[in-house]
Amino acid sequence: QWMGAAAGSLACIANVLAISTKYSNFDCLEDGYGINMRPLTVFALETYADDPCECFIPRNPNMVYISQHDENFWAKVHKAISVIQFKLEGQIIKRHPEFNMDNHLMLDKINYENGTIMLEGKEYKLKDTNFPTINPENPFELTDAEKELMNLLRSSFLRSEKLQNHVKFLYEKGSIYLTFNNNLLYHGCIPMNSDGTFTEVTLFGETVSGKSLMDKAEQLARDGYFAKNGSEEKEYGKDFLWFLWCGCYSPVYGKNKMTSFERYFIDDESTWVEIKDEYYHLIEKPSVCNKILCEFGIDPNNFSHIINGHVPVKIKKGESPIKANGKLLVIDGGLSKAYQKVTGLAGYTLLFNSHGLLLSAHDAFESIESAIKEEKDIHSTLDVVELAPNRLLVEDTDAGKSLSKKITDLKALVDAYLKGKIKTH
Repeated sequence: QWMGAAAGSLACIANVLAISTKYSNFDCLEDGYGINMRPLTVFALETYADDPCECFIPRNPNMVYISQHDENFWAKVHKAISVIQFKLEGQIIKRHPEFNMDNHLMLDKINYENGTIMLEGKEYKLKDTNFPTINPENPFELTDAEKELMNLLRSSFLRSEKLQNHVKFLYEKGSIYLTFNNNLLYHGCIPMNSDGTFTEVTLFGETVSGKSLMDKAEQLARDGYFAKNGSEEKEYGKDFLWFLWCGCYSPVYGKNKMTSFERYFIDDESTWVEIKDEYYHLIEKPSVCNKILCEFGIDPNNFSHIINGHVPVKIKKGESPIKANGKLLVIDGGLSKAYQKVTGLAGYTLLFNSHGLLLSAHDAFESIESAIKEEKDIHSTLDVVELAPNRLLVEDTDAGKSLSKKITDLKALVDAYLKGKIKTH
């Protein structure tokens, strides 16, 4: 979302602001990136002056002190940008039927007179029915004031030097996936069907799956930031950056929908369910993991593994970060404080050396005060995942192979010189 926001995607900008206000991450916006929040706060206070916005009271996982006044203030800001977010997301979904995200469209399913919404043939009462900026005849259209506001916010994001530098760094150093020393690393999933085949997705007129889906995602994400302003590639890429965040077949998301609207407005938790991609059930099978490795050109029998991020591991429920007899390892599961009540820990660190793979599980860090009073720092436990059949040497690594190639090239150069094939002056 931050990458899309830095590219100028209005939907991503709205999402970034909504999430930041939801989790009381206000300092990052103004102090960290110099985003001018005044236009949004003025708009929110004018539009929702008499609205308590109780469904939008910020969460506070980091226990930052927020007064009652500020809590009410930020709730109005949170609601204002969230309604704009749902409108902008609806516009993208309408523009791109190939995203298959009609199940995210909510504003057109509301009965604004009765304060109810119809989802999959069942009617639900909304917890909040005050929508002063929504036109029931065209619910996804921004008002003139909202358009002006979003243009100001986009200008602020585009002109944030620190944000642009950080996002450029991500593009320079990052990628959708990485193959490294016979290991495959990615964040999320490789979308799959129940029969173990790779799900086909049509993006920008091309049908892709498996590795080609990941490569296409890489290309489109870069187009969204680097393509020429106003070009078709740029506009599609910006919309795609939002799709990566919550798309049904996005390799970064991996669920059938993101139920943000339902969690805000509907009490019935059955509407909150987000169904995981078949991938997450299939990766328990070594054969499926081997198939994925082969898809990316990695020999599954050569001490190779899949390193999977962005998958919270619910240790409390007996889940393990080690899948498919050690063929797939989950890291990053629970690093975010918001997840730690669900997972029961603060994630994992993978250690890789010449002897093999080790996984370090971390307990959550409570607070500086607790660490001082109880002399309690972050506690970690280390487990051996798999030992290499033979101790790995430099020549077994990607860096070693690169060095070997350079040595071969240098020897060929010396040989050519000695045989007089290279002219000297």
